[in-house]
This record gives sequence, C-alpha cells and structure tokens, in this order.
Amino acid sequence: MTDATAYPTASPLPRLILTALVTSAILFGAFYLTISGQAVLGAILLAVAVAAAIIFGANRFYGARFIFPGIAAVLVFVAFPVAYTVYLGFTNYSSFNLLTQPRVAEILASRRSIDPTTETPFALAETEGGYTVWLPDLGLTAGPFALDETAETIAAAAGSEPTTLLSRRDALAFRSALGQIAITTPDGTELRNTGLRSFAQVTPEFAQTAPDTLTRTADGTVFTADPSTGFFTSAEGEQLTPGWRVNIGWANFERVFTSDGIRAPMITIFLWTFGFAALSVLTTFSVGLLLAVILQWEHLRFKAIYRILLILPYAVPAFISILVFRGLFNQNFGEINLILNALFGLNPAWFTDGTLARTMIVIVNTWLGYPYMMLLAMGFLQSVPQDHKKAAALEGASSLRVFFTITLPQIIPPFLPLLIASFAFNFNNLVLVLLLTRGLPDIPGTVIPAGETDILASFTYRLAFNDSAQQFGLAGAITLLIFLVVAVISYANFVAMRRAAAKRGGRT
Repeated sequence: MTDATAYPTASPLPRLILTALVTSAILFGAFYLTISGQAVLGAILLAVAVAAAIIFGANRFYGARFIFPGIAAVLVFVAFPVAYTVYLGFTNYSSFNLLTQPRVAEILASRRSIDPTTETPFALAETEGGYTVWLPDLGLTAGPFALDETAETIAAAAGSEPTTLLSRRDALAFRSALGQIAITTPDGTELRNTGLRSFAQVTPEFAQTAPDTLTRTADGTVFTADPSTGFFTSAEGEQLTPGWRVNIGWANFERVFTSDGIRAPMITIFLWTFGFAALSVLTTFSVGLLLAVILQWEHLRFKAIYRILLILPYAVPAFISILVFRGLFNQNFGEINLILNALFGLNPAWFTDGTLARTMIVIVNTWLGYPYMMLLAMGFLQSVPQDHKKAAALEGASSLRVFFTITLPQIIPPFLPLLIASFAFNFNNLVLVLLLTRGLPDIPGTVIPAGETDILASFTYRLAFNDSAQQFGLAGAITLLIFLVVAVISYANFVAMRRAAAKRGGRT
C-alpha cells in the first residue's frame, strides 16, 4: 500500500506556480475560443485546464501526470478534429453555407440595386466648410459637409461649378467616406455614390418583412427561411445565396450513393485507390527485396557504395523527388520523352492520358518507396538460417527454388504487418498525387471535381478546397467513409502483427 510519503518530498511551490501559469493560459484560450464562437473547442480546453489543475496540483494523482499530456494531446489534436469532420458530414457546410441565418438575412437585406437611368457623374470640391459634391449634369451642388465616414443625408440645390475641384486621384482617397452620404435632389430623389465617377438612385433588393421572411422589391416575390436546406426559398423553389449551415442528416451520404455524377467517379476513384495502394506495395516490395538479395551476394564487390547509392532516394525529401519527376515526365520538354522519341519515336502523353498518368504515379511511388523495403529486407534476410539453404542446395535445389521455398516464406511473416502499414499509407498518399498530377486528367461527365489519378484523399481535398462551391459537408461525409476503410485496414494490421508474433513465439 502506498501513501503520500512514497512520492518526492521536494517543495511543491514551483510545481504549483507552473501549474497555475499553464492552467491560466489554457483557461484564457478556452475563454477566447468561446467568445469567438468555438464553444465546443473552448469546452474541451476548459476540461483540459481543470484536469491539469487537479492532476498536477494534488499528490494523490502523481502517477497520472505521466500520461495526462498524451491523453490531452490526443483529445485536442486527434479526437476533436475527427469528431468535427464527422459532424460536418451531416451538415450542408460549404462556401455557400458558412454563416448564421440572422447574418444571412442581414446581408441579403443590405443588397442594393442601381437605377442606371438616374446615374450622373460627380466631382468633389474642397470649400471653407468642408467638402461639396458637384453634379454637373443636374447643375446641383450638395454641401458643404465633413467627409468623416459618418452616415448623413445632404440636400442638393442649384448652383454653379465650384472653383476648387479635386482631381479624380485626390477624390479617390475619400471613396469610403463618400459611400456613407446620401444626396437628396430637389424632386426628392435620393442619390448615393456608386463608384469612382457617379452617383445614382439605389434601392434595396430585398425587404425583411419578418425574421424568417424576405420580399424582393422588384417583383414582390416572398422568400421564406427553409431550415431543411439552409436557404431562403420562394414558393417556386428559387433559392437565395448565401445560405447558412444546418444539419441535413444523411443527405450527403445519400448523394454519394445515389447521384450518378458523384457515385460513378467515386466508384472509379475507390477502385483505383485500392489498386494504387496494392500496386505500390507490390512494386516497392519486389524491387526492394530484389536489390536486397543482390546486395547479399557474397561475391559482389563495392557493396558499401551500392548501398549508399540505392538508399539515396530515401534520404532526399519526397516532395523534391516528386517535383523532379514532374519535370522528367514533361510531355514536351521532359528528358524521358526526349529519350523515348529519339530511340523509338514515342512521345507518351503522361499527364493527359489517364492510363499513362496512373502508370507514371506508380513508377514514381516505386522509386520513393523501394529503399525502405530494401532496408527491411536486408535485415530480415540476415535472420534466415543458412543451414536450411545449404541443405536445400545439397538436395539439388536451384537458387530460385531455394529463395521461393525457404527464404521468402520465412521473411513474409515479419514483413506482413509492414506491408499492411505501407498499404494504409499509400491508401492516403495525398502529397504524391497533388504534387505530381493534382488528380488530373479529369474524369468527364462528373458534377464534382474528380480525376483519373485521384485517390480518395486527394479527391476529398479537391472537393473541399479546390471546388468552386467548396463542399465541406460532402467532403466530411467522404472522409468518414475513408476513416472506416482505414480503420478496417488498421485492424487487419493489428491482427497480422498479433499472428506474426504468435508464430515467432511458437518457433521459439
């Protein structure tokens, strides 16, 4: 049984002071996030601050101090982003649905339309009492007034042209202040600044007749807030943009599985993602293992130099190698096409032909991944008992048969978890696709951005950030599906590792 005397007896004052400072900083962050509208994240930080104060402030929770930072980091940087992304999948969140309903109503009600028949040029003049607006076509002057960006209405009267007119360039400095004033002509028309050169009659496009209702002034059409779609909608189905964010349930998932313009490219991309990941694992493993076997040959000279040269692609940052290959595969000026054209008269369209673009991606990924597999294989080959190989050789087995019947079966079990991990990595190899092809060429006939070389990760990225509508909700739904697939792969990795460990334990 332990008690407080079993723990360090140093003065707790420095620890308590540091705990108070860190907790105060986290509390300030929680308060700032809450008032900024991020109440959920603020609540998470508040919970972290309270837990930190309790765990680091009381000796009875001494053991929890070692695991609390990791748990807090997972909660804030892993669990919350995943949960938030999943939540977005059940909303209509997009570039058209970013705001709240009151803010959307305010924006729509503030829209103005310009009557071109009332548009008239103006000039700005400086007078003793401030500034005067001269409307030459109407023969009116308005002012004097102060251009201090305060809203005010000024009556215009007949007058002559002022003698101290400002140049167009000097008047430009008062553009913001001119936008705040309204000039009333003798016949009661209200004119407002509509640009650098004119004033005109401006009327509101919509009138907010109720909190949930807008009326278009031009034709009297009534638009009512629709909580199911997040838009102000008329009886005829016309929608006003922007809209606001609302929960739409399983609508995004329904779109994924029912819309031909989404489902067809999704299936293509889904199959290619699996194919790309499997081909990447197969090619990197095969090339890496082949090179490792060659380097194990006892009669090979200069092994150290070969190892260094073959490991170099692993030492160079991946994004640099990808950009270099992008230049090498250039259809017009790339060295690869220059060589192929000189030798065989071929000029492959690497970036515009879907099959060739996919082939190029697999080639580049093989170059990036084989050093890792080679290093692993060199270690695993050392663990294969030489007695088994010698016995098979004495029985007359060829080198290939020895490799496939003795060496390969013994290195596959420890390799299997790593191969599954490599599959999971390539399943989400976003950087390679974005830097090399950006997902292009596009798949024809789609209603969303989808390319021949897109994998699910790059497809989701383009949908969320490159599409003109930036459909974050739909991207969140697809991300959830990817998360489920990767979770299954991770579980398979765990099972494979457990079985491999059991087999090794059985042998010993």
